[in-house]
Amino acid sequence: MLFRCKNCGGNTVFSPSVGKMYCPHCDGIDSEEKEDKGTQTECVNCGAPLTIGEYNSTCQCEYCGSYIILNERVDGKYRPDLVLPFKIDKKSVVDMLRAEFKKRIFTPESFLSEATLKDMKGIYVPFWMYDYAARYEYEGKGTKVRVWTTGDTEYTETSYYRIERDMNVDFDKIPVDASIAMQNDVMDLMEPYDYQQLEGFAEKYMSGFFGEIYNEDSDTLEDRARTKANKDMEDLLQGTISGYTTVVPENKNVTMNKKGVHYTLLPVWHYLYKYKDKDYDFYVNGQTGKIIGSTPVSKAKVLSYGATVFVFAWMALSFIIGILEVI
Repeated sequence: MLFRCKNCGGNTVFSPSVGKMYCPHCDGIDSEEKEDKGTQTECVNCGAPLTIGEYNSTCQCEYCGSYIILNERVDGKYRPDLVLPFKIDKKSVVDMLRAEFKKRIFTPESFLSEATLKDMKGIYVPFWMYDYAARYEYEGKGTKVRVWTTGDTEYTETSYYRIERDMNVDFDKIPVDASIAMQNDVMDLMEPYDYQQLEGFAEKYMSGFFGEIYNEDSDTLEDRARTKANKDMEDLLQGTISGYTTVVPENKNVTMNKKGVHYTLLPVWHYLYKYKDKDYDFYVNGQTGKIIGSTPVSKAKVLSYGATVFVFAWMALSFIIGILEVI
């Protein structure tokens, strides 16, 4: 599948800055026509062979640069229910990264150079999003201790309390990434997204970006969602128990009924920076701009900085000695 401009024949892509389909060849807006040719092993535009990974749902032709959406991987069981379109374009991501890391004086000069920016790409990462109706029944005992002194005597009063909670919580769209290539802890740090901006899936949003189908099914990954829900419920419960000196849980009973699951694509910018034969990955939330990653340290810059500091310190010391000699 290819989205072709009806004005000039070029490949139209979704523009996060415009919020619409855009032709970078003639500046056409919403000028796309879907060209659907079934299963693809060759580029729809130029006929060159495509390099398709095991989980790719979109790819870019290495010869003409067109973004090809693989029909069989956005249909049937692989058709997403929801998508959160990219809100931040590549230029804005580069500006954000430069602003974030410019104060790190030991960052290598080649970081975010034009030569390395070719390794930055926008990816629609597959997620499962779970809905639950949960109930937390809690029993425990608490104490409140009061200490006071009268004359030479110190008194301690301990009061005992029965603590009971019966809490019902509805969880809506707990996200769990379904990409083996993406680290789970990194994807968790990408949160939160504004899920109010989720839309029904449409293939056009994928044009101009890379994408994956889910690598693992929703049943396999559900334990991660339940773990997140349990943690949130515990935090909510603890927020209702305050003012006690001690709290001892006696009984905890959590029931969680799954109401639904949604196959969803969420936007992530990925920048792979290679330095001294080592890979450094940077991830940017494609909606909010949240950045995850740390830059390497240039030893040359450290040495240069140390030498500069030494020279200035030596000059300052020489100046002080000169004044003392005059005095």
